[in-house]
Amino acid sequence: MAKTTPKPVANLPVTVTAKPDEIVPRPVAHPHKNLDRSIRAALAHTTGGVSPYSVSQAWNDWALHLARSPGRQLELAECAQTNALKMMFYATGALSGKDTPAPFAAKPHDHRFAHDAWDNPPFNLWKQGFLAVQDWWDHATDTTRGLDPQDAERTRFQVRQMLDLMSPSNFPGTNPEIIEETIREGGRNLIEGASHFTEDVMQTLTQTHKPAPEGYQIGTDLACTPGEVVFRNDLFELIQYTPKTKTVRAEPVLFVPAWIMKYYILDLSPQNSMINYLVGQGFSVFMISWCNPTADQADLSLEDYRKRGVLAALDAINAIVPDQKVHANGYCLGGTLLAITAATMARDGDDRLASVTLMAAQVDFAEAGELLLFVDESQVAFVEDMMWEQGYLDRPQMTRTFASIRAEDLIYTRAVNRYFLGKDDLPTDITVWNGDTTRMPARMHSEYLRGLFLENRLTAGRFAVEGRVIALKDIAVPMFVIATESDHIAPWKSVYKTQLFTDCDLTFVLTKGGHNGGILSEPGHPGRHFRIGHRAPGALYRGADRWLAAHPSEPGSWWPKYAAWLGRKNPRNSPLPQMGNPDADLAPLCPAPGTYVHQM
Repeated sequence: MAKTTPKPVANLPVTVTAKPDEIVPRPVAHPHKNLDRSIRAALAHTTGGVSPYSVSQAWNDWALHLARSPGRQLELAECAQTNALKMMFYATGALSGKDTPAPFAAKPHDHRFAHDAWDNPPFNLWKQGFLAVQDWWDHATDTTRGLDPQDAERTRFQVRQMLDLMSPSNFPGTNPEIIEETIREGGRNLIEGASHFTEDVMQTLTQTHKPAPEGYQIGTDLACTPGEVVFRNDLFELIQYTPKTKTVRAEPVLFVPAWIMKYYILDLSPQNSMINYLVGQGFSVFMISWCNPTADQADLSLEDYRKRGVLAALDAINAIVPDQKVHANGYCLGGTLLAITAATMARDGDDRLASVTLMAAQVDFAEAGELLLFVDESQVAFVEDMMWEQGYLDRPQMTRTFASIRAEDLIYTRAVNRYFLGKDDLPTDITVWNGDTTRMPARMHSEYLRGLFLENRLTAGRFAVEGRVIALKDIAVPMFVIATESDHIAPWKSVYKTQLFTDCDLTFVLTKGGHNGGILSEPGHPGRHFRIGHRAPGALYRGADRWLAAHPSEPGSWWPKYAAWLGRKNPRNSPLPQMGNPDADLAPLCPAPGTYVHQM
């Protein structure tokens, strides 16, 4: 990657509130401090963006509290003794041929030991020994009185990373599946795996972008819902989709995806495209396709994404479909941005929104899951220094963060399959999309990390837009909020707290799946279920666990419920709108999916 000229991103004004409505500019740093930043940026590249201070602080906090707690030490010694006795009893039974129940079980999401041969000696002993050590460390990193809960979680996370690295499933001599495959293939699997390893190393070193495999071409197989790009600026392209019905609902729908991903997660293959589904249901749909920022766009801010992004898209839609309100739908970070935009519009008397939908999007970050383990003052400063040097947070740096949260599956299981079993990655639409990553502009990502993740200003009444604080309670239009059961990026209870900070008519859906899979829940998808509930305007808040107990699971997809909800909020039909509006300088520029989606 070419060396870019460092940009003084940290010297830009940042909202630091002494009084709620006051903006205090951050003092300009002394030029000599750039030397410190350059050194920290170089260190950040070697550590993958992880602050060594944050790591050592967590371990010091844990160790010091354990050292002054003799009762806790005795408890852990007893736990170790109990686990050792369980292992001794199990090993004795297993080696003597008895059917002895296994004392330890892998966690529900851990599939490393699913092969039947892991239940045969000696592999069952290695498996149980690993799980026994994992069980002890889970107890050892429980919160101790006086220990910062975040430091306890950090130590647990770091121990899990180390244990995942040393798992017997990772080594050819201790993994029965690798041994069986090597015997069956005569070692050809290892040769094929070595080829895969060389290919991946070269791609990592050169940072080349893999071309989409055959059958997964963007615009032909993926992101292939017909439409036109009707507006473009340096930040985004606006896609208007071609109607499939004789008439459409009068009020259009605008999707605001996250800028951390390519938009076509919502328009994958035709059968699981949410866009294609809604267009087929008679809705007039628009989509924002964000640019993939470069170092020259390091100064893009959250305000740019709000004003020159969402509001500019609304302006264009109002010119194409005049005199109609817009149903806005935000996904992931796009939902957070949409909530900020909707609250600002409500504060300023802008009534162009008809409803707001938030999909796997957080407005409160106090319970943001394991991503919070990467956010403290030292860690944010470390990432800021790295972005200061290169102008953005690069694709591999974000990918490593998300992969480490589920390292046993996303890193080690894939490595075993690819390098030891010789299996090539089978492409699917979602894995192709997952590899089509984007960058994050330095200033915007810094504002996001500090203002939302680190300081949680939005729900604390300290998030200012154009010099004045906004409040989510000002949003009066109906809301539809979707969370997913196994989301490790936006945990469902965190998404659920949207109900705590709003007073409007709100429908909440909890659906099976993860951050992406739960949203891609098309009708006919096997094994899907969801829960749905309604909160009337001004109703009292009900906690997440009480809500869960009160709303039974329903089989199938939540999409029809959402289409019906949109239909009730948008009952009138109208003739097909024109594609763009040449009279308003919004003539179609090119067919969907446009040009920004192809940016590397």
